[in-house]
Amino acid sequence: MKVLAIDDQQLVLLPLQKRLIELGYQVKIETDAKKGVELFNSFNPDLVIVDINMPEVSGLEIVKQIRTSKKPTTPIMVLSGNTNDTTITESFDLGINDYMKKPLSLNEICARVKRLIGVPANANFVNPSNNTIIEQRCVGVVIPCYNEEERLLSKEFTNFIDKHSGYHLCFINDGSKDKTLEVLNNLRKGRENFITVYDCEKNGGKAEAVRLGMLHMAKHKDLDYIGFLDADLSTDLADFDDLVTTIENSNFKIVSGSRISRMGANITKESARKIISLTINYIIRKILGMEFKDTQCGAKIFHKDVIELSFCKKFVTKWIFDVEIFKRMALYYSTEKAKKLICEQPLKRWIHADGSKLSMKDSFKIVGQLFQIAWVYRNTKKTNNQNSVESKLILNQEVA
Repeated sequence: MKVLAIDDQQLVLLPLQKRLIELGYQVKIETDAKKGVELFNSFNPDLVIVDINMPEVSGLEIVKQIRTSKKPTTPIMVLSGNTNDTTITESFDLGINDYMKKPLSLNEICARVKRLIGVPANANFVNPSNNTIIEQRCVGVVIPCYNEEERLLSKEFTNFIDKHSGYHLCFINDGSKDKTLEVLNNLRKGRENFITVYDCEKNGGKAEAVRLGMLHMAKHKDLDYIGFLDADLSTDLADFDDLVTTIENSNFKIVSGSRISRMGANITKESARKIISLTINYIIRKILGMEFKDTQCGAKIFHKDVIELSFCKKFVTKWIFDVEIFKRMALYYSTEKAKKLICEQPLKRWIHADGSKLSMKDSFKIVGQLFQIAWVYRNTKKTNNQNSVESKLILNQEVA
């Protein structure tokens, strides 16, 4: 029994293909809708699974072409994040056999496939507890790493991407002197489509590592959102996924995690860090003109269309680059509009990890770096032309 799956996001197709093959089906996948139609004519599948919202050619157009082909009765299942009633009704009017709304589990998808076309003669048993969720969106996560050999031995990263499709982790080895690169390459084995290792031969600092990683991930066409997260998992991936849910269901361009202590949240900090962070935060609010509670949390998610604006040019400082990102947004959109495009979301959990690279001495240096940011961006005025903003940023950085 043959199945053809067409979706413009490879991160959705790969786990689906793997599971159906495990069950004994012969499966082909395609991210290009036009090539998918060509493949239908040559592959002659017993079932077609198709997404609705695809560039150039929509899933509905593919349904129309199949229903007027030489095999017009081929069963068709729609697997889509489009929940519009009109679209769903139109799909059934065109003759689809089933409509599945993302997110949903691979177990459910496979059950529906079996109901439509039956079970292959060579069917294999697949443990139902080994379940993966097919997400509505695809997300890239940049994780900067400097001498993180021991921390990366945790299985939290691999367990998460095995459970949640639609996530691509990009680990940046920032010139580590230990075995971090070796550990990362081992972590990637068998998950090459879901894990990338970007190796920087020389240590450039967290700001540059994150910047390079964000620009690298922006080249992936199937990603809807891209963010970054600390390797120590002070904020865990489940909490990060909550940030993604917020940006997915809103008009925000950036959702930033916030380590605000409140009832029901597990937020721990060293007492000395609390004092210095309050001082730093006061200065940051003055520089940005925004009432941020916490700009420096290492968990942020970005809409793809502000990646270039936020990361195209090198940052002035190695640690307080988050402040520069928000400053660039304010300069480009205006402070008032930027306030509506940036969301600060309290985390459910944040634990200070032992062995943090940022010492108390570094924390005091940050104050000086903040005044450096204020000085560098002092003459950069808001404009509607992004190129003008970028050119002024370059000029200011050269002057600094």
